[in-house]
Amino acid sequence: MLQKITHLTVRDVRFPTSLEQHGSDAMHMDPDYSAAYVVLDTDSGLRGFGLTFTLGKGTEIVVRAVQALAGLVVGKSLHHIVSNFRGFYRLLTSDGQMRWLGPEKGVIHLATAAILNAVWDLWARVEGKPLWKLLVDMDPKQIVSCIDFRYITDVLTEEEALGILVNAKEGKQQREDLMMNQGYPAYTTSCAWLGYSDQQLKQLCTDALQHGWTRFKVKVGADLEDDIRRCRLIRQMIGPSNTLMIDANQRWDVAEAISWVTRLAEVKPLWIEEPTSPDDILGHAAISKALAPLGIGVASGEQCHNRVMFKQFLQASALQFVQIDSCRLGSINENLAVLLMAHKFKVPVCPHAGGVGLCELVQHLILFDYICVSADLSGRMCEYVDHLHEHFTSPAVIQNAHYLTPKDPGYSCEMLESSVKRHEYPEGDVWKLQINK
Repeated sequence: MLQKITHLTVRDVRFPTSLEQHGSDAMHMDPDYSAAYVVLDTDSGLRGFGLTFTLGKGTEIVVRAVQALAGLVVGKSLHHIVSNFRGFYRLLTSDGQMRWLGPEKGVIHLATAAILNAVWDLWARVEGKPLWKLLVDMDPKQIVSCIDFRYITDVLTEEEALGILVNAKEGKQQREDLMMNQGYPAYTTSCAWLGYSDQQLKQLCTDALQHGWTRFKVKVGADLEDDIRRCRLIRQMIGPSNTLMIDANQRWDVAEAISWVTRLAEVKPLWIEEPTSPDDILGHAAISKALAPLGIGVASGEQCHNRVMFKQFLQASALQFVQIDSCRLGSINENLAVLLMAHKFKVPVCPHAGGVGLCELVQHLILFDYICVSADLSGRMCEYVDHLHEHFTSPAVIQNAHYLTPKDPGYSCEMLESSVKRHEYPEGDVWKLQINK
């Protein structure tokens, strides 16, 4: 691992998904799924690829943040980084001037995630392993050494984290074999974006059922009566035995969330996702308590800033489902902390995915969680959205509504150069066509 990082490039890559309402929800009606896409070049010729996810406008701000952090990465050897990964994580997140822009939240943290994702990708490529396998084969002490425990030791110490990983060694090979043979259970969000017509909903549900999907998520929050109608329609389409979840994408105040979801209880949702502000920990706790008698859990995390907020969500019993995101937190390093805390609090992890490359990334994390941390599949599933996978060299593969284990070395987030060139903003051919229209 003596490869030295000689150059960092970052590009603004955007896909015009708003044209067909893909990704539309109650708060984000016209998203153009986008990424700040990072490539690390080394003196050996090997490259590492990483990204962070955005919704179009503002991606250029994340690009500038990545450029501001580049000097902390370029010139370092991979060995120097991973031999003290905790220290390198702190270097990126605790620069004496740039941390003022966070700390560990917002645009600067998205930029940190993009860079760290590329470093992890490079490490996995050097070892010739898919990222999940790199993690699974690590000694528990090495895993723990990658985590920054600052601010969370009141809930999870290094010793406790090590104990969780050591205890999970029992049955580890059998769980890995199961994942290789069967894959990790998934749910689909692709059938019920808020901007889709009833005809689209029906057709997409029909197609999904034929392909073995049994877990469905519906976007809600814009209009109560329309939500009731659409949720009844979806429930009718998928039948009483399949699983339904609903997602408001932060639309409501606390009391409004409780009232609205109570009206939707008839369709028996497993959870309400992001019912209110993603920063309102006590609000989520109040909603969780109010909906518990209805058998409806609360899920959140895709816009949870960092491990400290997840710590407090768990301490407050505010979530029944933890939704990690591979680009919102500080890459794998910070997600490892959240996986371990969630296990300690006995809260299942059901990752957020979709967007650009999020499915490709997070599949590695949830495989590691099952094989090396939770050892449990009950109440667990990983989101899948069937958009934009064709732009990746190693796209996520779904079979029988399960993520198949990635086999190619790396973190699965290398994009096809032809796709990057066509969709780079604003000079790519796709955007030149849009601007000319």
